[in-house]
Amino acid sequence: MRWNNIVRQTHRWTSITFVVTVIVAFVAAAQAEPAEWLFYLPLPPLALLLFTGLYLFVLPYAVRRRRTAS
Repeated sequence: MRWNNIVRQTHRWTSITFVVTVIVAFVAAAQAEPAEWLFYLPLPPLALLLFTGLYLFVLPYAVRRRRTAS
């Protein structure tokens, strides 16, 4: 599998993980006394989404620049 496909798959699965953790945080917020660490649970998937999303955003521009340079 190529590197770009791995990043795309990681981005897709991380987005699902992020949505699930946000839902868990909202359900926990509805409880009487939620644990504070639950609200930090979505941050690691969000950081990974940031990096993979930026990579996927820049990818078409990098490929276009590489084609015109050669």
